[in-house]
Amino acid sequence: MGLVGAIVLVIGAGLLVWFIGAYNGLVRKRQEVRNAWSQIDVQLKRRHDLIPNLVEAVKGYFAHERQTLENVIKARTQAVNATGLKDKADAENFLTQTLRSLFAVAERYPELRANQNVLALQEELTSTENRISFARQFYSDQAMRLNTAIEMVPTNVVAGLTGFQKAEFFEIEDPAHREAPPVRF
Repeated sequence: MGLVGAIVLVIGAGLLVWFIGAYNGLVRKRQEVRNAWSQIDVQLKRRHDLIPNLVEAVKGYFAHERQTLENVIKARTQAVNATGLKDKADAENFLTQTLRSLFAVAERYPELRANQNVLALQEELTSTENRISFARQFYSDQAMRLNTAIEMVPTNVVAGLTGFQKAEFFEIEDPAHREAPPVRF
């Protein structure tokens, strides 16, 4: 093995080390995206668990508002059963919409606004909406980091050779839904 062979071996070893490092960096970023999604999922589950309690707390006051409660329950069921990022985002957007209508109707019931159980649920839901917002932001940041690495030279070569896919963003479609639902009673 001559000088040329040694140079080729060193260059080959360097490329292999770089390839492994780039691949491991992409794996780490993909795991960070998965972790960020699981944090959103935890908060969405918390939200889904709060809604039946809220519906039960207001049910007695809403004798003439049955359709509103049914819509909230239907939206929650759709959100719980949604699969895939796009379906989950759509279902959560619909759930947020129905919660807004529930809170709008609740504004007409002064005795409901004074109910301690409803007030406690309101505080929990507000806190959960904030957590969901922070988790979405964290997820979007992680998805952006992965997507950037997949597109940038030279890691795009490693990503292409090893089948890495871009992460979808968890987006809210309608700008009117970008705010947390009002939860004042």
